[in-house]
Amino acid sequence: MVIPNKTVLTPVSFILNGVPGLEDMHVWISFPFCSMYVVAVVGNCGLLYLICYEDSLHRPMYYFLAMLSLTDLVICSSTIPKALCIFWFHLKEIGFNDCLVQMFFTHTFTGMESGVLMLMALDRYVAICYPLRYSTILTNPVIAKVGLAAFLRGVLLIIPFTFLTKRLPFCRGNTIPHTYCDHMSVAKLSCGNIKVNVIYGLMVALLIGGFDILCITVSYTMILRAVVSLSSADARQKAFGTCTAHICAIVFSYSPAFFSFFSHRFGGHTIPPSCHILVANIYLLLPPTMNPVVYGVKTKQIRDCV
Repeated sequence: MVIPNKTVLTPVSFILNGVPGLEDMHVWISFPFCSMYVVAVVGNCGLLYLICYEDSLHRPMYYFLAMLSLTDLVICSSTIPKALCIFWFHLKEIGFNDCLVQMFFTHTFTGMESGVLMLMALDRYVAICYPLRYSTILTNPVIAKVGLAAFLRGVLLIIPFTFLTKRLPFCRGNTIPHTYCDHMSVAKLSCGNIKVNVIYGLMVALLIGGFDILCITVSYTMILRAVVSLSSADARQKAFGTCTAHICAIVFSYSPAFFSFFSHRFGGHTIPPSCHILVANIYLLLPPTMNPVVYGVKTKQIRDCV
C-alpha cells in the first residue's frame, strides 16, 4: 500500500515555537515578560481589592475599571505563563483542544477589553455632558447589563473561531511559530481552504474594533464640544483631567492591536516573523501592565485609597 506524503489529520497536539529567529534570546526575552506579568497581576488585583472594599470607589467609573482589570488578568494569564514555560523550560507542547481553549479565552477577552474601553468612554461622556443625571443614568443594574452584553458579544462572536479551526485538515506539520495559539497562526498550518477563517476574522475585527472605535470617537467628540463651551479654564482642565487615564488606556490597547492585526494579514513578507510575535505579545501584556499604573497615578481617589 502506498502511503501519501501528506496525511490529513487533526493533530493530537501543537508545538509552540516561541519567537522564531530569536530562540537563543528566549531567556533574555523572558525577563521583561515576567516582570510585566508580575506588575499586571499585582496591579490589577490591587485595583480590584480597592474597588471592592473602599466605599468611596463604589461609583460607575470604578465599576468599569474593575471590569477592565478583571479582563486584563484573564488575557495575560491565558498566554504569558505558557510563554514563560517555553522560554525557561522548553515546554512547547500544547494539546489540540487546549490550544482551542486558549484561543477562545484570548480572543474573547481582548474583544471584551475593547468593549469595556468603549463603555468607559460612554461613562465619561455622561459624566461630563450630563453631570446632574450621571447617577440616575448609570445605575448599578445598567452597569451590570452593559458589562454582561460586552462579555456575551465577545463569546458569541469568538465561538465560531473554534469550530472553524476544528474543521480544518492539518497536514503542514504541527509547529506554530508563536508563543500562544492565535487564530490565524493555527489556521495557516492547514492544507485546507482557510478563506472563511480569514473573512470571518476580518468581520469580527470590524464588528468589535470598528464599532467600539466609532463609539469612542463620537463620545470624545461630544466631550470635546462640551468642554470647549465651558467658560472657566479650571473647569475645562478638570474635565479633561478625568479623561486622561482613559485616553492612555485606549492608546496602550489599540496601538499594538492595529499593528499586530494589519501587519499579520497584509505585511507578512516585509516584516520579520519575530517582530510579529513580539508585538502580538506586547498587545496582550502592555495594557494589563500599564492600566493599573496609569489609573493609580492619574486618579486622585485611587491614590488617596492607596
